[in-house]
Amino acid sequence: MKNIFNQLYSEEILNRIDNLNPNSTPQWGKMNVAQMLAHCSSFQDIAMGNSLPPRGLLGILVGNFAKTVFYNDKPFTKNMSTIPTILIDDDKEFETEKERLKQKIIAFQLNGPENCTTHPHPFFGKLTPEQWGKGIYKHLDHHLKQFGA
Repeated sequence: MKNIFNQLYSEEILNRIDNLNPNSTPQWGKMNVAQMLAHCSSFQDIAMGNSLPPRGLLGILVGNFAKTVFYNDKPFTKNMSTIPTILIDDDKEFETEKERLKQKIIAFQLNGPENCTTHPHPFFGKLTPEQWGKGIYKHLDHHLKQFGA
């Protein structure tokens, strides 16, 4: 499984983000491209420990049993539910969100696994830095595929 902490894979993701444009349309889902970038940026904040959403009851009950879904090789399903605090439904500016996400990916990769959050994922619970690195790559890959990048 690819890991965002590997510079080769973070560069791949950054290049794919650069292939997006304000008119990129989703193949599934409700978000437009700027909202998707903002969503991914908000998820980066969780992995970096800049945002600490609480665990929901469902996550507490079943998240630990399902956590391999976050970092295994099997792609996420389309229209999978998301963490309520990072559901983006307001208007966003494409270029601003694009640059914000790219800077967060670069910082996350450069800071390395040792600076990854130790706060539990809001659904899956406690994750190792390696699991976060794989999950971040998988999450970004999922949304880039959503927009054909």
